[in-house]
Amino acid sequence: MKTSSEVVIEPLEKNNKYIKKHRLKTDLIRCKQLYIMLVPFVLWYILFFYKPLYGLQIAFKDYNPIQGISNSPWVGLKHFKAFFTSPYAWRIIRNTFTINIMSMCTVFPLTVIFALILNEVPHKRIKSFVQTASYLPHFISTVIVAGLVVSFLSPSAGIINVLLSKLGFEKQYFLIKPEYFKPIFVAMGGWQNIGFGSIIYTSAISSIDDTLYEAARIDGAGRFRQMWHVTLPGILPTITLMFIMRLGNILSVGYEAIILLYQPSTYETADVISTFVYRRGMIDSDFSFATAVGLFNGFVGLILVTLANRISRKVSDIAVW
Repeated sequence: MKTSSEVVIEPLEKNNKYIKKHRLKTDLIRCKQLYIMLVPFVLWYILFFYKPLYGLQIAFKDYNPIQGISNSPWVGLKHFKAFFTSPYAWRIIRNTFTINIMSMCTVFPLTVIFALILNEVPHKRIKSFVQTASYLPHFISTVIVAGLVVSFLSPSAGIINVLLSKLGFEKQYFLIKPEYFKPIFVAMGGWQNIGFGSIIYTSAISSIDDTLYEAARIDGAGRFRQMWHVTLPGILPTITLMFIMRLGNILSVGYEAIILLYQPSTYETADVISTFVYRRGMIDSDFSFATAVGLFNGFVGLILVTLANRISRKVSDIAVW
């Protein structure tokens, strides 16, 4: 026997479901052109991001291209054990963490600072010119950027060594010295990405209500105090979200630039997970081992993002999910 409250709740639940379905149908009809435009991107993600997940199982198999993924024998955690017991494992993990932490401590804050400085430029033409000039390096091929770095640091005719010699210092072959590789790589990445990375912060700044600046000026705040008390708090949610997403890639370093710059003499500080995976997977054709290392990389990134997201939610109520 149903109670009176249950009798009342059931029609309400059915009515709510009908309303939701009706709203969804209406929304699909009204915005059908937008949803049609979304289809290619959804297909792209399915084909190139979700479908390849099927191949991750070869990390737990002795993959043989002739036998295929399904027929290759299972070996459990064999490749993970081989990676962690190899003499290079902790070296490449340490190098990957070090390079990313150096980048996060320099390039990430400099990107925010650059956006704040751009916002304070009063002349629109100068501001547009600086923005355009700072965005351009991002669109230059990594091969060209690495070539420029090699040319600038050339021991014979590089501009850096020419300046050093004129100042009375000895010329240095920077690219064969392990201690110089990480600063060079981080500086190259900063030059290429700071301007382009500032776009999202510039957009966030433009969405801040002008009345907040007017109130700050009435209270006697100068340009610096307006930036500190209005602009920076206004883009803090964006900074937090970008930082959380950046943590997810803390074990991912672009192998293209490193391969173009490093040499056997700099493996000690230059070899990272992505270059190690490239050599084992593409050069040595050890696909299962390379997949296992890549899977470990992604798993660590997932853990770091989840932890950062929870901490951010508890501390500031700002989170990705």
